[in-house]
Amino acid sequence: MVNPSVEGKKYPATAPYLVGREKVREFANAVMSTSPVNHDVFAAQAAGYDDIVAPPTFAVVIQERSLATVLADPEADIDFSRVVHGDQRFIHARPIVAGDELTSELQVASVKSLGAHSMITFETKIHDAAGDLVCTAISTLVVRGDE
Repeated sequence: MVNPSVEGKKYPATAPYLVGREKVREFANAVMSTSPVNHDVFAAQAAGYDDIVAPPTFAVVIQERSLATVLADPEADIDFSRVVHGDQRFIHARPIVAGDELTSELQVASVKSLGAHSMITFETKIHDAAGDLVCTAISTLVVRGDE
């Protein structure tokens, strides 16, 4: 069972992640995006962006870096082999574009017990190099308990 005392705990910011064009294109292909702004620099620039635009769910790549920190925290006591992804949401302040240098900070928003199982919700703030909020990623994991 997840340690309920980690509710409200904030984890330190991750090291910067430089968003590369090819990573954006690979992600766009993986999620079957056919939008030209996700693949073509000229199409993205014609649409008003500095570079190609990441699909909205690309933010999970950045969030995963923070999630790795909490999953490795012995205080949280999360057995990843028992984890099922329950929910994922993104609130974008602006699109992520190639060339962005992003960091993320995670806070454990809530820990709930459901019988033998636990639900843990994380809120991850993703910022650019200027410190401006780019996206808030909210995810809930279900940690199966012994039945």
